[in-house]
Amino acid sequence: MSGASPAPASTVYVDADACPVREEIYRVAHRFSLPVVLVTNGSRPIRPTGLPFVRMVLVEDGADRADDWIAERIGPADLCVTSDIPLAARCLGAGARALAPNGTVWSNDNIGAKLAGRAISAHLRELGLASGGPPPFSRQHRAAFLNALDAELTALRRSVARSRIAPGQS
Repeated sequence: MSGASPAPASTVYVDADACPVREEIYRVAHRFSLPVVLVTNGSRPIRPTGLPFVRMVLVEDGADRADDWIAERIGPADLCVTSDIPLAARCLGAGARALAPNGTVWSNDNIGAKLAGRAISAHLRELGLASGGPPPFSRQHRAAFLNALDAELTALRRSVARSRIAPGQS
């Protein structure tokens, strides 16, 4: 016995209600042999996938219930797909990786500025000085997401493999 405890298996958590890239997540997660957990409050119907590695969790209706469920369970070996900046920040705080459906990789280097920009935008909307939202989702966003998802899961796999090596071993 090496004495090293096995690292936990990785899971892909999906903030699923408004996620436009679920099918892409299924394909890539299957290739990486990773489980996927779709978390939804049921505000938008999501059909069960029938895929054995995909589990759907229905949380109570209410603000941030799905976010809370994910944030309470995600860990350093996991990835969350979300466009919700505060949820991404919570996931990063738990040591996990986070990725937006448009391909933006959330990191400790960019999350603070994104949270600040979100707060400023909300204030401007309250004042009636700004409107709109994110640009329409495009094929370029989908392609950027697929590239980023593959890169993040590859990096996660390497990180988990390194954590399985006991200190002093090579």
